[in-house]
Amino acid sequence: MLPTALQNLLDPAVLFFFLGCSIALMRSNLSIPPAVASFISLYLLLSLGFKGGVALASSPITSDVVLAIISGMALALVIPLMAFAYLRRRMSPFDAAAVAAAYGSVSAVTFITATQSLDRQLIAYDGYMTVVMVLMETPAILMAITFAHAARQQATPTAGAMSWGHILREAMTDGPHLLLIGSLVIGLLVGPEGKQVMNPFTGDIFKGFLAFFLLEMGLNVVHKGREHQQGFKQIMIFGIVMPLIAAAIALGVSQLIGMGYGNSLLLMTLAASASYIVVPAIAKHAIPEANPSLYFGSALVITFPFNIIIGIPLYHAILSRIVLA
Repeated sequence: MLPTALQNLLDPAVLFFFLGCSIALMRSNLSIPPAVASFISLYLLLSLGFKGGVALASSPITSDVVLAIISGMALALVIPLMAFAYLRRRMSPFDAAAVAAAYGSVSAVTFITATQSLDRQLIAYDGYMTVVMVLMETPAILMAITFAHAARQQATPTAGAMSWGHILREAMTDGPHLLLIGSLVIGLLVGPEGKQVMNPFTGDIFKGFLAFFLLEMGLNVVHKGREHQQGFKQIMIFGIVMPLIAAAIALGVSQLIGMGYGNSLLLMTLAASASYIVVPAIAKHAIPEANPSLYFGSALVITFPFNIIIGIPLYHAILSRIVLA
């Protein structure tokens, strides 16, 4: 049997990510129309939220669920605090705040890749981990905007007061975020019966759409890497080390509260991931002083492929030794 790490790398969806990177490196003219990529991204979020809601409907709200949610929320606060404390000495406070938000928030596609890895190895996990993912989206964004406002006030004491209503609206009404939450609620309402009806759409073709999306992500990683290489060179090490630190903290938390293998892997993956969709969209308006090359480039070009290629297999290997030993 192949080692677990190699099995993960030979997952068809992950191989399509490598294909996308290879095609882009050869400077081929292959491109995925933005509208198609956007549709597939929304489809993945809809399917993920719906399946998480169905799984949640099939299980009662227990202490395990509450502990997992509290742990995820705590990580979403601790990780950006750590990131900001480190980065503010190495870049402007606005850049530090935006990057901290990206690394405190989560990547749904990285999470989906981790769930597919567990599914392929027939390792159980709970649907409520999707709820944990949804709730981890916002705290880091609110903290980062607060950091940026404090820096703005320090630089310009006469700056206007921060509008928390506007900030909350920016963070909570982001389209993909709302779709994920709404799909989860629908899955919770319709339960297993609704799952049977939706399975041809949210189940049977899910893997194919994920493979196609990761192909597009592979193309995007290389193209964006060329565009942003000047901006993210200064935080390249951070983009690799921070996920490892975050995953290690999540591992400790998961074992402290008694999570099983599957849920532990997902919590580690969530903590280690960085947002390259929601946070950039919000930071562009809420922290206009920040350099997008830093928070977008590092999350997409460094941390996303690191987690797909190295991180998730590494987290599997660690858990295999700790949980299955």
